[in-house]
Amino acid sequence: MTTTSGNASQIRVAIIGSGPSGFYAADHLLKQREPEIYVDMYERLPTPFGLVRGGVAPDHAKIKSVTKLYSRIASHERFSFFGNVEFGVDVSRYDLSDHYHGIIYAVGAQTDRKLGIAGEDLPNSYAATEFVGWYNGHPDYHDYDFDLTGIKRVAVIGVGNVAMDVARILARTPQELYGTDIADYALEALRQSEVEEIYVLGRRGPAQAAFTNPEIKELGELADADIIVECEDASLDELSAAHLKKARDRSAIRNVKILQSYVDRGLTGKSRRIIMRFLVSPSEIIGGDRVEAMRVVKNELYLDENGNLRPRATDQFEVFPVDMIFRSVGYRGVPLRDVPFYDRWGTIPNERGRVLTKHEGKKRLPGNYVVGWIKRGPSGIIGTNKPDAIESANCFLEDLALGDALQPRDTRDESVLALVQSREPTFISFDEWKILDEIELQRGADRGRSRVKFTTVEEMLEALGKMKALAGAGK
Repeated sequence: MTTTSGNASQIRVAIIGSGPSGFYAADHLLKQREPEIYVDMYERLPTPFGLVRGGVAPDHAKIKSVTKLYSRIASHERFSFFGNVEFGVDVSRYDLSDHYHGIIYAVGAQTDRKLGIAGEDLPNSYAATEFVGWYNGHPDYHDYDFDLTGIKRVAVIGVGNVAMDVARILARTPQELYGTDIADYALEALRQSEVEEIYVLGRRGPAQAAFTNPEIKELGELADADIIVECEDASLDELSAAHLKKARDRSAIRNVKILQSYVDRGLTGKSRRIIMRFLVSPSEIIGGDRVEAMRVVKNELYLDENGNLRPRATDQFEVFPVDMIFRSVGYRGVPLRDVPFYDRWGTIPNERGRVLTKHEGKKRLPGNYVVGWIKRGPSGIIGTNKPDAIESANCFLEDLALGDALQPRDTRDESVLALVQSREPTFISFDEWKILDEIELQRGADRGRSRVKFTTVEEMLEALGKMKALAGAGK
């Protein structure tokens, strides 16, 4: 933390979470010339960057390069990072209200939506979030065990980018994955994989699929996996064709064209097959001690009262034999201690980023703001978070000018530092994160890989020589 002049009234903002939306909010605030704003970012893990580190697929290194921008933001003299400090456990909203004019929640959507069908909790039925966190080396998922030996058929439920990532990682060869930053244990498990078929199931048609053009194109370029799309699944119903023509959605049109290009490709002798199916929804997961099959219902599309295309079940059913299932039907946020939460949507209730005390009310929680997925729900790509974050940051600036921000008791650097040190003596600064970063990169270089990650907090603290402090704190 940079030492300042000791001005107890300097303008200070706390950001909870260190993903893209948090960094975009920090950047906008730090760029303000009048007033000058100090930004402290709190992250429960020792490592920054949120889903860019723990969610973006390891074979998408180009997307991960956005962290260079976030590191430049973190180098600002009025920015501080407090890693390994958990909001609601180590520090509370009331603690921070004593030291900050504004608190911005940027915690994302940390868990998954459920299907709500029989058999969903059988062994070998997982949330995609668990698998993604596991292969990305996220400490929360380090102890998961995805044994892919004896697994021949896998179903991925959903057709968003996360579903595409899961299918692609399951279909890639160990050679394709070796040079990435995939967790060591995941690389070994995938090396032992016996998966032959991967079903990818969408409840609506190909024109409504949420994946992006590059994601579906990648599935047709894998070294040892064929992609299978039947003519029926690539064809548009009348409603979809009319809607696509009217909307002129270039991305959706391109998605359909890519899918249709796979129809006549046929099998090429590769050892794995990705089978795309549309207009089907799982109705039951079948099994005894573990997943054995999945019953799906055929859907049809209809126009609802708002003119939106929706799926509805028909009386046609089908049973797929499968050994493992990953549901990827959306992320949802989790409540934060002493912060309002709207359980139905899994978001913090807000108006343009200003936190409200309840979803259907107008009463605000002064000085509290929200950005990203926990603000609007899990939608958009990384760049979508920038205008979203700027909107919320501007709300804080407006409130500050009107005297409607928090009225902290003491905003000095030394006062904030004393609070954090008293609650979490093993907090990680951004400079210490850069040390971890260099160690991971060097471990990767030594083995011909891009990076070898630390996958537990204990490993990270030990690498920084902080395990003694951890033991002394009795944690």
